[in-house]
Amino acid sequence: MKKRIARGALALLVAALSVGCGSGGETNADLKDMPVDKYVTLGDYSGFEVTAAPAQVDEEKCDQLLYAVYLSNVTKDNGGITDRAVAEGDTVSIDYEGKKDGVPFQNGSDTGAELTIGSGSFIEGFEEGLVGVMPGETVELALTFPEGYKKSAELAGQAVTFTVTVHYIYPDADNMKDSVVAALGIPEVSTVADMRQVVFDYLWEMAAESYQYELQNAVMEQLMNSSQVEELPETFVDSYKHMFIESNANMAAINGMDAETFANNQYGMSSEEYAKVSAQVQARQEVVLQAIANREGLTVGDEELQEKLEEYAGEMGVAVEELLGTFSSEEYRNYFMSEKVMAFLLERANTTDQQ
Repeated sequence: MKKRIARGALALLVAALSVGCGSGGETNADLKDMPVDKYVTLGDYSGFEVTAAPAQVDEEKCDQLLYAVYLSNVTKDNGGITDRAVAEGDTVSIDYEGKKDGVPFQNGSDTGAELTIGSGSFIEGFEEGLVGVMPGETVELALTFPEGYKKSAELAGQAVTFTVTVHYIYPDADNMKDSVVAALGIPEVSTVADMRQVVFDYLWEMAAESYQYELQNAVMEQLMNSSQVEELPETFVDSYKHMFIESNANMAAINGMDAETFANNQYGMSSEEYAKVSAQVQARQEVVLQAIANREGLTVGDEELQEKLEEYAGEMGVAVEELLGTFSSEEYRNYFMSEKVMAFLLERANTTDQQ
């Protein structure tokens, strides 16, 4: 069953989100003191030919996301329909509790659940039993789980009862109201049109970032193909591992998994192996970028580093000290240096929009 999008999703859409990566693991990857020229032989990095799909927003996807965000903010008292009975095709907000022999069974209860009548999300008779129910009413449904029920062998073929309360019916996409948006109290967002503009701007920002990432990846691929990198010190490569171990753990937590399950599902390897492989790739790329920085005289001094940290912290809505509790200042310096070198390379690349 699809759960409601958390209220406040609109605010999340307009904020830059990031995954916290642990509690300040230190690194030995101090690139400014690394003798990268000992390990790197640079090729020609002027005028890379790169092609990427131009940034654009799919209007249909914009409307779909607008509706999802709107629904996430609908409540019984703000936009929810309560003056008619539930009909086939309606999406409703419900509480339910399932019992077998008078005892609640595992995973048989929920509150504030979102259910579309006719979706087949529940066993036969559940959704049908809600048709005709008025919001605010509670009904008892005597049902039987199907034989061979795969989600729970203990419930297969068993008679149960569900106590279901219907709170309200969600409006359809053609009946979004300005009053619902205005009641949210979001500055400069008081109409459905305003909310759509926020959603559009968010999708445009994502598309523009995707375009930049595509260009950067194309440049990086050509840069690494044109450069030679000798085997790097193991201690230097290992200094990158903690970032990948912690980021994998955080992504796993966001997806409701443990780190090993997530790594195996996402990358087809253990979290340790993922971190090892990723650290090797990252370390090789970083020394090549630093070699270019050395040759071109590109630096990130202490004053610029502080300015960048303050700018980044402002975007994230956190204090600089909180950023430095996640990564060391030198890790951030390496990151900002990579950005500077990549911008240098992109300025000199021949970019073509993919048709």
